[in-house]
Amino acid sequence: MNEKQALEQFRQQKIITIDQLVDLLTCSVITARRRLKKWKTYTSVNQNGRYYALPQIPVFDDNGLWRYRTVIFSKHGNLTQTIVAMIEASPKGLSAIQIADILDLPPNSSFISRIKNVIGVKREKHQGKFVYFSDQPEVYSRQQGRWFERQDSVDFPTDTQAIIILVYLIKHPGVSIDQLAKQVSKKDKLIDSNSVRRFLQFHGLLKKNADTMR
Repeated sequence: MNEKQALEQFRQQKIITIDQLVDLLTCSVITARRRLKKWKTYTSVNQNGRYYALPQIPVFDDNGLWRYRTVIFSKHGNLTQTIVAMIEASPKGLSAIQIADILDLPPNSSFISRIKNVIGVKREKHQGKFVYFSDQPEVYSRQQGRWFERQDSVDFPTDTQAIIILVYLIKHPGVSIDQLAKQVSKKDKLIDSNSVRRFLQFHGLLKKNADTMR
């Protein structure tokens, strides 16, 4: 298959791996990478950066992300650059659990904790949870003020409590909100059922379990 045909096949299937491109072009990995660079492709920020997309294919959302099936691409660059950009653009800063939720990362991802050392980010601990703000003074001041406003109106679980909730929910999909609150309280600080309910509502998990979560 020549380059023009390979490029058309790439467009049709939307995303591609190096191995697939090597097969299409019947070429070496080095040559395939040169083609990707020539075409100015995006590299996926998850799936170990295995997938590529042509620049005219992604339609990015408000976070600068484009999802195709389980693969995520970002207009901001790699995963670190993406998280930094999301934090800076956020009106109130982002907690670790929110970052993980947006990027489909494990709730306890060690990658997020390493962001604290990246230029552009300021991490603080509030009410037992890590919150990430921009390190730009004006942006930081605005985000921090709005974060505390939100905490006054919505009592969210800490990151540790959120992980316990999600893990237990996966293992026991039919569990009730009261049971979840009891499990969290046994393993961490006391939490009430309303906080668990608000957390599930925020992440769209309450609807999926509407029959049992009362």
